Order: sequence, then C-alpha cells, then structure tokens
Amino acid sequence: MEDLLLPCLNKQLFGIECYGCGGQRSVLLLLKGDFNGAFLMFPAIYPILILLGFVIINLFFKFQKDYFIKITLILVTAVVLAASYLIKMYHFFN
Repeated sequence: MEDLLLPCLNKQLFGIECYGCGGQRSVLLLLKGDFNGAFLMFPAIYPILILLGFVIINLFFKFQKDYFIKITLILVTAVVLAASYLIKMYHFFN
C-alpha cells in the first residue's frame, strides 16, 4: 500500500517538506489503527478529519451557527497545521 503514495514534489525539488508532508502516511497509520503514530506523523490529521466529518454531516443536516462552527474548525486546523510545520522546520534547520 505504501508503494502507491504520491511523492512530495516540493521535497524532491527543493529538499524541504511542504505543509502536507506526512498526510498520506498519517492516513495509512490511521487505517492500521496506529492513532498515536498518525498524530506524530501529521498533527493536523485529527482537526482535518473533524472538519471533513462536520462538512459532510452538514450537507444533510443543517445546524444553527454551522457557519461559525465551520470557520472555527478551519481556523483550528490552520493553526495546528502552521504550528506543526514551523516546529518541523525549526528542527530541520537546527
């Protein structure tokens, strides 16, 4: 299954990982049941899954303040993604 993963073009060209590096491997770890490993590989996996789940449920069921919930989930996901990337880059350059 790991042979089917797409390579990171950014990492191949520039040698630096992108924001999404580890996302595919994290999904594979989730499918294998390694929830801690999935988080360590790509910390934004859980906020992304929560956001995706909410958006799909919201297609069928409308909630009060669903716009506010979506915006909040997007911001949380963006903060986790940016923070994990900055930490990863800090360790990469040091």
